[in-house]
Amino acid sequence: MIADLLLAVHLLFAVLWVGGMFFALVVLRPSLVVLSPADRDALHLGVFRRFFLIVWHAMPIVLLTGYAMVGLVYGGFPNVGWNVHVMHLTGLIMAGLFLLVFFGPWKAFRRGNTAAIGKIRQLVLANLVLGIVTVVVAAWN
Repeated sequence: MIADLLLAVHLLFAVLWVGGMFFALVVLRPSLVVLSPADRDALHLGVFRRFFLIVWHAMPIVLLTGYAMVGLVYGGFPNVGWNVHVMHLTGLIMAGLFLLVFFGPWKAFRRGNTAAIGKIRQLVLANLVLGIVTVVVAAWN
């Protein structure tokens, strides 16, 4: 029962994180061409503020539920398959990239540096690619 609950919470928050990045890059970004630059910046500010708040909750929940499953369900990292080790690595890199975005270009964008949105986009794209790789690896048995 605890294993199922941990897995469900882990997957739910991973989907929110990766799905949010996919939405931002594939749906929202191309739709912004109809807005003026000032309106685009205002929309980016609101969207990323809300999304980053979600990621601040999702990221530690995904990591903690992953560690809980490794420890409580599988008995530690020596007992898990290669795919769990890869998910662990990609999850840590994704967390690091998020922190880099949040404390780097996002902070600059909030202070009025509108050019920082390009760097945010690049880093979110890198994180999305890692997220997709992680999902594929998770499905691999």
